[in-house]
Amino acid sequence: MRVLGIDPGLRRTGFGVIELSGQRVIYVGSGVIRPELSGSEPERLAELFQGVRQLISEFHPHQAVIERVFVNVNPKSTLSLGQARGVAIAALAEHQLPIAEITPLKIKQSVVGSGRATKDQVQRMVQRHLALARPPGADAADALACALAWWQSLGMQRALRHAESRGQ
Repeated sequence: MRVLGIDPGLRRTGFGVIELSGQRVIYVGSGVIRPELSGSEPERLAELFQGVRQLISEFHPHQAVIERVFVNVNPKSTLSLGQARGVAIAALAEHQLPIAEITPLKIKQSVVGSGRATKDQVQRMVQRHLALARPPGADAADALACALAWWQSLGMQRALRHAESRGQ
């Protein structure tokens, strides 16, 4: 199963793709979609939409996981982030991919073990989890962490179902 993680943003949208094979997690690819900053906001959103569509075409994911928006102190930033997230979700939905949402707190807790983890800590733990030669960039690491956190929560759900089926 291939999982596409997305860390949305209007200036930079990180993406990360992992493949699940039994208990193994394999790194497939990651990077950043960077819309042209000189374009208008609608033009950048259109570029982001096309970028997510290209990722789907290139990587053929079975599942998508996107970071859930948190409320920021700057309302304009929160609105832009929400628009970028909505465009990414629309591109994923267009291809009828199942979409899971996960909060930044849950991502950090799952991947690093602390909801207060720094960007650097997330990057290093993603590097360790995926046996990468070097840490990925911050946006790509956040997207990979998103996918890893979803995979870990899936494992927890399976364990709980197994325990319930055994009457524990």
